[in-house]
Amino acid sequence: MLSFIRAVRGTVMRFAQWTRPSEYVCGVPTATWDRLTGSRRAESGGASDSDGEGLRRLENVRDVLRGSTRSGRVLMQGWVQGLRVQKDVLFVDVSDGSCSRVLQVIADPSLHSSNLTFGSAVEVEGRLQASPFPAQPVEIVASSIVVLGTCDPLEYPLKRKHRYSLENTRRYPHLRCRDPAFAALLRLRAVATSATHKFFQDQGYLQIHTPILTSNDCEGAGELFHVQSSHTADSQDARKEFFNSPAYLTVSGQLHLEVMAGAFRKVYTFGPTFRADSSQSRRHLAEFHMVEAEISFTQGLQDVIQEIEGLYCSVVRHILTSCSSDLELLRRCTAPEHKAKLDKLLSIPFKSITYSEAIDILQNSAKAFHFVPDWGKDLQREHELYLATHCGDVPVFVTDWPRELKPFYARQNETDEHSRMTVASVDLLVPDIGEVCGGSLREERESVLQERLNRLGLLDSYQW
Repeated sequence: MLSFIRAVRGTVMRFAQWTRPSEYVCGVPTATWDRLTGSRRAESGGASDSDGEGLRRLENVRDVLRGSTRSGRVLMQGWVQGLRVQKDVLFVDVSDGSCSRVLQVIADPSLHSSNLTFGSAVEVEGRLQASPFPAQPVEIVASSIVVLGTCDPLEYPLKRKHRYSLENTRRYPHLRCRDPAFAALLRLRAVATSATHKFFQDQGYLQIHTPILTSNDCEGAGELFHVQSSHTADSQDARKEFFNSPAYLTVSGQLHLEVMAGAFRKVYTFGPTFRADSSQSRRHLAEFHMVEAEISFTQGLQDVIQEIEGLYCSVVRHILTSCSSDLELLRRCTAPEHKAKLDKLLSIPFKSITYSEAIDILQNSAKAFHFVPDWGKDLQREHELYLATHCGDVPVFVTDWPRELKPFYARQNETDEHSRMTVASVDLLVPDIGEVCGGSLREERESVLQERLNRLGLLDSYQW
């Protein structure tokens, strides 16, 4: 743990000052810096970069390997992912988290020290040159290697080129971001987030930051985290609410977005959401980020379906074209067929069936389900996966759900031939996952909306 703190402290302090004078480091004498951080400046007496190539530039591994920088002196900071000491040359593989690959550093063996180990945080200064190895276009010929944070290889839990399960890395929450597979997931998440924002902005949506603290239960399910201030809880009048009424962590920003949709034709939000579900499984998260959007002047549920499919395909396409190395790493480590399935999703149009058709498919199936499918009951995950497979192993929209299964704001349809009441609502089911997205037309008829709120006993709760 101490090594990790040293590495972080060294990196943060180093970021605050661009160059490092030989006498002082961030205003601290060099000797004091080395004693506090375990750093050791090692410089090669034989190597020289006095070739007039200019000042040092702080680079990251991703840009260097992409070819953004092909020559000149560079400054690189990161963590040692490989170390090979030979008689005439020292090889150091450095990663900074910007991509799944490492950048090879070659140096004089005199730059090696006992503190230079696998996992240690380093700063490398040197000159870029073309690499003779086809797997890597360039490498750094180092003139200086500074150990900013030490790492004891005997105590460090992660080993080079070793694959760890998520359960194993969860034991080391402060270090699991260094595991290649977990780091790839974080980069993919960041790219997916960026692609989501880009889709909405390209389509003319306005981003709205909806409140995290709220007084309403948007979903009407009562699965809320109650918020109470610490000084209120400790006071004599502990029953008094901070806002003079109960406050909760938001389960959805939808109702706030609906208000904004009265002035802006397209709005969306993308932020944290909290659910106090009694089931603590991997499919029932207490905290997650959720995308929500509202469109005014829609002509029908098909408008909603088109936006959902457009968002899904846009994000997947962007990930496939921008994150090939991370996808390949995950393909080798955890999901060998995942990329091929994503490619297939983009080549075949999504299917669409009604809820009633879905129930008929399930009831006519020879498969023995754990939960018996019946009209009026919600679909279980086993049903969702079967429907996606039955429809061609592609995403499938399930529309027109029973009224009682959806929130009060879903627009009521006309009764079907069996006099069953449904609403204009849709869920998107994806192979191997199940439901990933839902939407509905909003009930705009005041009398219908009031009747439904009255029947559910929610009319007073949703008054302004």
